[in-house]
Amino acid sequence: MQQLWESVKLALSSIWANKLRSMLTLLGNIVAVSSIIAVVALIRGVNGAVSDAIVSDLGADSFTISRMGIVRNEDERDRQRNNPRITADEAGAIERFGTSIGAVMAQAQQNASVAYRAEELESIQIQGVTERYLEFSTFDAERGRMMSPIEVARSRPVALIGWQIADRLFGAEDPLDKMIKVAGVPFRVVGVSAKKGSFFGNSLDEFVVIPLGRYQKLFGSRQSLSLMVKPRDPSQVSMARDEARTALRVARHLGPGEEDNFGLVASDSIMEIFQQATAGIAVVLVGIVGLSLVVGGIVIMNIMLMVVSERTREIGLRKALGAKSRDIMSQVLTESVTLSITGGIIGVALGAAFAKGLAAVTPLPAAIETWSIVVGVLVTALVGLFFGWYPARRAAGLAPIEALRRE
Repeated sequence: MQQLWESVKLALSSIWANKLRSMLTLLGNIVAVSSIIAVVALIRGVNGAVSDAIVSDLGADSFTISRMGIVRNEDERDRQRNNPRITADEAGAIERFGTSIGAVMAQAQQNASVAYRAEELESIQIQGVTERYLEFSTFDAERGRMMSPIEVARSRPVALIGWQIADRLFGAEDPLDKMIKVAGVPFRVVGVSAKKGSFFGNSLDEFVVIPLGRYQKLFGSRQSLSLMVKPRDPSQVSMARDEARTALRVARHLGPGEEDNFGLVASDSIMEIFQQATAGIAVVLVGIVGLSLVVGGIVIMNIMLMVVSERTREIGLRKALGAKSRDIMSQVLTESVTLSITGGIIGVALGAAFAKGLAAVTPLPAAIETWSIVVGVLVTALVGLFFGWYPARRAAGLAPIEALRRE
């Protein structure tokens, strides 16, 4: 252990004595590890943000049926454009058919102006919902209350507003029971939704929820609806999807060989597509890291060969005094690994700083993963071990007399 510690101190003193040379030597490792830390932090942060947004919007066990589903290419887009509109009657058909379906909410949305007295906000998302919306976790009143099922069923002019709408329109004033105008039509505010935050810089709190019947009077009833479907129990999600799909196919008189003319989207399918996209980034990362590590390893090997050459007389003297070949080899390998790990530690610090800095000045979230730090440092240790092997063998193989004669 004492010999190991002495070898580490010798390597660190050599790095400190030759700062510029050491930094250039470690550049490959620094780039590789900082790439691992930064990219993994950003990918994990983005995946977490997307997952939270999807769960907040759809719910962990809910899924959505809409006119168009997930579009992967232009042919699918052209085909799905001919799909018929989703109607409120079809929502009822699905709920009646499915034994595992707990609730179906029909909703529609469109941007419009929202005003209170002289203050007016443009292009705010207006959502029309049916009375079953209370059974979904998408909405939650932080102040006041939710719209009651009777108010929604009877299309009363009431509204649940997003946290940021309340802040921008009312400031310190209490918004409850105040009258706002949605597309010029008055609505009474009954509640303010809990704050949801933002997603890639876009606020999730700028919306107004009103009864679907009142929404259709404002914007027309020919707009296609989307249906949020919730199973009776989270364990019945798969069965609920199958039943909802079957019910809608029956309602639309689709034959066994005909394709669905609607889209069914679940949170896990959205996440799967998104993760496939980020997997492409990971592949690029592997290429960058691999190239950087090879370059860094070759540079470390050359530096260690130079160090062995500089210490030839010292190695010869140690062997003449009784040092064994494995002792010489162990010392050189320890220095090589220490040098490589130092680059890894610097890379960890730079990668974490870059990811956090980018998250601070852009909407991209970042989450530093402990396993990526461990992997980064471990990989650099293996690089130092692999590329230090040849210089260590060469040092261990020096003959004492010839080494002492070397100038």
